[in-house]
Order: sequence, then C-alpha cells, then structure tokens
Amino acid sequence: MSVWSRWWRSRVPIDGQQLMVLTNEPVPNHMRRWWFCLGGTPAYLFFIQVFTGILLAFYYQPSAQGAYESVAYITYEANLGWFFRSLHKWAATLMIATVILHQMRVYFTAAYRAPRELNWVVGMLLLLCTLGLGFTGYSLVFEQLSYWGATVGANIADTVPVIGRPLKRMLLGGDGYSPRTLPRLYVLHAAILPASVMVLLTIHIALIRLHGITELEFGDEPEGEPKHFNFFPDHVMTELIIGLVLMVVLSALATIEPAGLGPMADPLDTPDVIKPEWFFYATFRWLKLFSGTVAVVSLGLILFVMIVWPWIDALIVRLTRWRDASFWIGVAVASGIIAMTVWEAAVEH
Repeated sequence: MSVWSRWWRSRVPIDGQQLMVLTNEPVPNHMRRWWFCLGGTPAYLFFIQVFTGILLAFYYQPSAQGAYESVAYITYEANLGWFFRSLHKWAATLMIATVILHQMRVYFTAAYRAPRELNWVVGMLLLLCTLGLGFTGYSLVFEQLSYWGATVGANIADTVPVIGRPLKRMLLGGDGYSPRTLPRLYVLHAAILPASVMVLLTIHIALIRLHGITELEFGDEPEGEPKHFNFFPDHVMTELIIGLVLMVVLSALATIEPAGLGPMADPLDTPDVIKPEWFFYATFRWLKLFSGTVAVVSLGLILFVMIVWPWIDALIVRLTRWRDASFWIGVAVASGIIAMTVWEAAVEH
C-alpha cells in the first residue's frame, strides 16, 4: 500500500470491498429492459436542471423591471447563454414527461401495492413538485403569456374553498400581480421546490433500498436464467448509457429547437387566449368544462384519490376479488387525460 493510500485509509476508514458488497443489491431481471429504468431518468434530468439553473442564476434578475431584459441577455448576448437556457427548458420538459411515465409504469404494474404504498405517495409528491417547478419556471420569463398564465393560475387557486384566498396572496404577494410576485416565484423555483425534490428523492430511494424493487416476471424469459443481476456494474452501466443518450438528445433539442422569447409582459393587454404549458393542457380543459369552484374542488378530489390509490385499490380487490380492476380503471383515466390533452392542444392559441 502506497503512502497516499495509507494516509487516505487512516482518515477515511472505509473498505471499498465492503462498501461494494453493502451497496451491490440484486436487481430483478426485468430491469435489463431499459423502459423499466425510467426511475433514474428524472434524477439525471433534475441534476441537469440544477447545474444549468445555477448558470442561469448568475444573470437572471427576479424583478418586474429586470426579469425580461435579463432573459433576453441570456438568450441573445451571454456566451452560450441560449444553449444553457435551452438545455434547462428541454430538461424540464423531459423531466416532467419521464416522471409521468414512471408513475404510469408503477401504476400499471401494480408496484404501489403493499408494502410499497408510502413510496407511491412520495412519488406523487415528487410529481406535484415537478409540475410546480414547471409552472414557476415558465412564469419567471415574464413574457406576455407567462405573466397571464401566472395570473390565471393564482385566480384559479383563489376559487379553492377556505384556503384559496391566502394561497393566492402567498403566491402573488398581494391580491394581484405585484413587484413581490416574481421574487416569490423565484424562491419557490430555485430554493423551496428543488430542496423538496431532494428530500423526497432521498426518502424515495431509501424506501426502494429497504423494500427492494418490485419483482416482475415475463413469459418470454428463458428457462434457467438467473432471476437477478448485480447492481454494480451491470445496472450502473445501463443507467450510464441512458444518461449519455439523454445528453445527446438534450443537446440536439437545444440546438435544433432553442428556447425563444415572446413579447414582454403587459398588464394592460390581456391576450385573447391564455396558453398553458403542455403538461397542464388536460387540467386547463377540465377547468373549461366545469365552472370555477366545482372544477377546482373536483380536481382536488381527483388528486386526493390518486395519492391514496394504493388503499383504494386494496379495498376494491378485497370487495371484488378482481386484481385487474385497477388496470382497466387506469386505462380509462389515462385515455381521458390523453383525450383532453389532445383536445386542448388542437385549440388554436
């Protein structure tokens, strides 16, 4: 052992071989299929968001007077500013998409059932935080549409019974969009929500480590093939390949379709149509189909049902003895969400 190795081992008494044994848990064989590895993809994208967000924060000014000009400077003047802003935007889009796809995979494989109910709840909270990051990030640009999108979002929150008005005032810093609004949205986007995601990710991974990954078996698996493989290096290599592919895709998207910049927000000019981001299309269509409070309360009820679904599913199975009921309920709900998303997307904005 070299002098450097002895010095390091005396200061950090960790045995590499023991650490590998401790962390090298067996991974179910179905995880060899890359589409079952979507759980790690949002984490990659989140850390890309953090890295690019820090770079953007050097230039961004969270105020009504400086927000738009600072984003314009990043986009048109700062060295590679357009590229890092576009990376940030596309990583946000893909992060939301992959979190949704991961939750759908967990749902349709019934991986939320006992004893993993709490991890489903953590996953739902991660989805809500991710959507919150998308909403607040979109609002920080201070474009015409993002300004009115934040205003409409706050007005929707105002229709929630009991807590609606305090929620709106907390979000906007008053009864309407004010000089305090952008700093609050920035704190949410750059501090509170990322910190929440980190805490929830830690809990999520810890619960996975304690319970293990849900075992899934398929009819096309060869006879006599081992049911598990090592986390390191096999699964780590799969995740690294996914990460490299993601970087290529993100770089291509940022180059081919860079983030643009619309007209500056004008509080005196209300657009004919308010356009939300794509991940809120279904929600926006729902709000159009029903009146204010009814739409908001029903959305809240749907969200509550989604969060506590593992226990509802257990009750359905106990009463009907039909273990596939949740699958077909999920097909119907997913079809409805897709239909409303397409419907809203087809509307001219």
